[in-house]
Parts: sequence; structure tokens; C-alpha cells
Amino acid sequence: MTEPIAPAAGRTADDALFAEACAHARRVAVLASVEAVLGWDEQTMLPRAAGGHRAEQAAALAAIVHRLRTDAVQGERLHALAAGPLASSGSPEQQATIRLLARDFAKQSRLPSRLVEELARTGVEAQQAWMAARAGSSWKMLEPWLDRMFALKREQADCQRPDLDCYDALMDDYEPGGRWRDVATRFEPLRAAIVPLVHACRDSSKQPDDRVFTAATYPVDAQRKFVREVAARIGFDFDRGRLDTTEHPFCTTLGPDDCRITTRWNERSLPTALFGVLHEAGHGLYEQGLRRDWYGLPPGEAASLGIHESQSRLWENMVGRSAPFWEWCLPIARAAFPLPLADADVATVHEALLVVRPSFIRVEADEVTYNLHVMMRFDLERAVIQGDLAVADLPAAWNERFEKDFGMRPPDDAHGVLQDIHWSAGLIGYFPTYTLGNIYAAQLMAAARRRFSSLDDEFAGGRFQTLLTWLREEVHTAGRMLESDPLVERVTGSPVASDWLVQSLRDRYGAAHGL
Repeated sequence: MTEPIAPAAGRTADDALFAEACAHARRVAVLASVEAVLGWDEQTMLPRAAGGHRAEQAAALAAIVHRLRTDAVQGERLHALAAGPLASSGSPEQQATIRLLARDFAKQSRLPSRLVEELARTGVEAQQAWMAARAGSSWKMLEPWLDRMFALKREQADCQRPDLDCYDALMDDYEPGGRWRDVATRFEPLRAAIVPLVHACRDSSKQPDDRVFTAATYPVDAQRKFVREVAARIGFDFDRGRLDTTEHPFCTTLGPDDCRITTRWNERSLPTALFGVLHEAGHGLYEQGLRRDWYGLPPGEAASLGIHESQSRLWENMVGRSAPFWEWCLPIARAAFPLPLADADVATVHEALLVVRPSFIRVEADEVTYNLHVMMRFDLERAVIQGDLAVADLPAAWNERFEKDFGMRPPDDAHGVLQDIHWSAGLIGYFPTYTLGNIYAAQLMAAARRRFSSLDDEFAGGRFQTLLTWLREEVHTAGRMLESDPLVERVTGSPVASDWLVQSLRDRYGAAHGL
């Protein structure tokens, strides 16, 4: 792997120190990737009875990684680099690496090893409890684990960023620089635009027909081959990745050439797996597009989970739900599923994908109501972290808010508060990044269309390289050198705003409903 430093000839003492700091950070990244292997295996292959031992494995490895991350010698190197010439006059990559490694070191050093181990252990145990609780729709099975997890995350926030609001400290791990008041302010006009659009679509006399995807059987084996072909065509490199089955779809990277994506299957709904794979492959394209020569260092890492979500939602919705995409994709789908799609045409399929129908499950929600799911979770988890809502009261609060937003009440907790794995995994502060990702995706796609007027023709011909190359040049290779808003503004030429997302939803879904 190429060293991101000055050539050996003429290397200064500062260059050598920088190289040592980078080598240490890469050792941490390699060891942390073993943690990712355990996490992937836990979700895809782990025997049901093995959760307890996996929890101990995760805790032991987390402690080792934490000791390496907070090594005093590395702290001295970063302190010296921050005071040296490279911090202000080195390459942009060097400056960002010094600044961000020092920031990461400070955050990690404030965490006691005991807490790191307990978070890792509880995360595995709570996720195992979640799977059982969801299967049995039993809130009581999960409640004590969430009590424990939320308490641990409050402690983490207090230790890691005592200068911040507790929820902001947690969200900063996923959306660096993000603050909940700013996010709430950004969500308010979006919510104000979405709610009437949902009502107008629901009440319209013109309703898209989605029976082509719900009135037939789509065998899982045929689905597996079909979605793999689609993922490969948009650019996911299966020599550097793989597709597996899991309860909750996700993407994880185990190394610069090892990106794992997962999905779940529903024989009565082809979109479940297809759009799950397009979504996770979008994450995978971002991971595979990061700079390998900076692996384990900020220029080779994702900017944020909001930017990560922008890539997955862009491919899932802006590309995968477009009519030009289906001009290419429908013949492939028809070959895989000749009976269900024998009489389908592009207009029929495209219309079926533009249904607006409030539903209980976030990952199966239509594109318009999806953000209402996210904003609800953002408000609820923040209330728990900030002490305004008890964990025990989450089911009632969930059902009340859901009925207010969607006009329906979940029939049981499996369709309500138990449907997401995030809280049991300790991913608190993660949810708002989904809607931030939608906002970024719409703005990025609008910029791409201004730059390339031929995109629809290319999609219709099964050619996606122009868009992927542009995203890699403009977004992926920037790594973590810029935070989300500055990155999107640099790429699009405009400050981040929800206007592009609102317009995109109105244009596509409004038209499908005769609005």
C-alpha cells in the first residue's frame, strides 16, 4: 500500500513523524476491521446460542483497539505534528490528517476502557435480544437492554464531549459538526412540505397501481441472481465485495478490498430485496471509491454517515426508481421472472414504484413517507437521551406519534418500536443521517443532471459509469477532509437546502398522483 507521505529522498523529521503517526493509525484500522468481521458474522452467520461468547469476544477486542487508539506515544506524535509546519503548510491531505487524528485521539482518550468494553459487550447482547424480541413482538424482552444501552450512551457522551449537549455528542460520531437544533431547523420545512404532499397523494382520485410487484410470487433464488446483476451493472465490484442475507440490511467494510452488503428477501415483493440491494450497493460504491492509498486515515474515510446515506439513497431512489433505469432493467427482470412480468411495460413498473402509502415499517416505506419515519425516531431517541422520555414509555410514545403522523396505530410492537436494530446496537444519533442523506442526495443529483444532460439516455442503455465517475471524483475521493455541508456546497455550488428534495418528490410523486 502506497505511503501518503513525501518521497524518502529529502524527507524531513516532520515527514518521518507524520509517517509514524500514519503507520500507527493504519494498525488501528486493521485491528478495528477485525471488529467489523465479528459484527458482520454476528448478523449473518452466528448460531443463535453463540451470542454470549461473541459478546465477550467483542468486548476483549474493543479493549485492545481502544488501548492502541489512545497510545500515549501516538498522542505525543500528534501533539508535535499539530505544532509543526505540516499542520499549516503541508498538503491538504496532511493538514486534514493531523487535525482529524488529533481530534479523534482526544475524543477516544476521554473514554475509560471499562466503558468501551461494556458498550461492545452490551451491543452484542442487546442485538441478540432484539432479534428474539422482534420475532416474538415482545417489548419486555428488549426493554432492560435498551435501558442499559441508553445509560451507557449517556455516559459515553458525557465522557467524550463534555462541552456538548448529550445528544449532540453522540450525533457528532456519525455526522461530525452536526448539532440537533440545526438538524431540527432543517427538518421543519421539509416536514411542512411532506405532510401535505402525503395527504394530497392519499386523497387523489388517481392512484398508482403496484399490483405488478405484490400480486405475484418472486422466487428467492431468481431474486438473488437478479439483484446481483443489477448491483454489478451500476458498478459494485464483486471481486472486492459480496452479498449475503440478514435480518436487517446493512453494508460494512472489512478492508480496502472487502466490502460486504446484505439484504432480506420477500417472495411477495420484489422491491424489498431489489431496493435494499440498490441502497446497500450505494454505500458499497462509496466505500469502494475511497482512496486506498489513504486507507485508515481521514482522506481515505467517509465524510459522514449523512454523506454515506446520500450515496445509498441516490442510487436507490434517484436512479433505481426512474423510468430510464427501468427501460434497461425491465428486460433483465422479465428474463428472471417471466410469469409475473410477462405483460409489464416500463410505464406500469415505474408507476408501481411511485405509490405513496403510509406503512408501519421504515425500510419498506415509500420515498415520500420515509422521512416522517426518520424524523419521528430522531425526536424520540433525543427525548430519551436528554431525560425527557423514559425507555419504558417508548412504545406508547412511538404509537402516539405514529398515529399522529401517519393516521394509523401499529398493531403490535414488531410493527412499531421493535422494528429497527439501531438502539440495541447503540447507534443513537444515527437516525437523522438518513433524512440528511436524502437532502444531500437530491441536491447532488440535481447538480449531476446540470453537469450531464445525457444521464437519462445512459441509464436507459444500462450505462452508469458517467454518474459513478463524477461521484467518485467529486465526493468519494474527498474522504473526510470536509464535513458534510461544505462538501455538498463545494460539489453543487449552493448551500445545503431541502428545496431540491421537496421539488424532486413533488415532481415525481405528484405527477404520478395527478397533482
